[in-house]
Amino acid sequence: MVYTGAIFDMDGVLFDTERIYQQTWHEIAKERGIELGGGFLRSISGTSGAHMHQVIETYYHVADGTVLAQECMGRIRRKLSEHVPVKEGVREILGFFKGKGIPIAVASSSLAEQIEANLQKAGLRGYFSEVVSGTQVGHGKPAPDIFLLAASRLGCRPQECFVFEDSENGVKAGYAAGCATIMVPDLIEPSPEALSCCTRVCRDLVEAGREAAALLGESAHERTGRLKP
Repeated sequence: MVYTGAIFDMDGVLFDTERIYQQTWHEIAKERGIELGGGFLRSISGTSGAHMHQVIETYYHVADGTVLAQECMGRIRRKLSEHVPVKEGVREILGFFKGKGIPIAVASSSLAEQIEANLQKAGLRGYFSEVVSGTQVGHGKPAPDIFLLAASRLGCRPQECFVFEDSENGVKAGYAAGCATIMVPDLIEPSPEALSCCTRVCRDLVEAGREAAALLGESAHERTGRLKP
């Protein structure tokens, strides 16, 4: 297989921000006297739009999840305006693809303004040819729309794109789009269903970069030299 594009989720993949999201969701729940069940994390991670609102409505027992979603995103913006924690191996893997001449996109459920702000603050914006938000598609993850749009904007066929994801919803979306989906679990261990959707599962982006290099046909020596731990 020839791979011509690389698409990255943002929260939990490029940035260690998924913990901030979960902390904020639980802050809001505590203020309302709600105890979020154990399934909330898996259900909400990687979602956007109507699907996310449905999850909020189920767990927060509200008729419309839009207001709570806006409240959470507002708090997140304030927190991330101070610091955006970058994941291990991010600059290495982005530099690897850039060196290969493979265009890179972000495809995140977050608002476009938040994606841009995070990339700029972390000094990573220059690596990305395209930025795609969940607000720009009709259906959020686990639907494939966001990855299909990202591949199209990169000028690539979806099956020739890598997708790097941490969430089950994201992995399902990448798989449904037909992309080579590499899962880098963050807060949740992959379920059997998620594993069935993955081309590879890696412990971090350093390992993910080596797996991508292998799929691109690089030798073990080349992979070790390019992507050092």
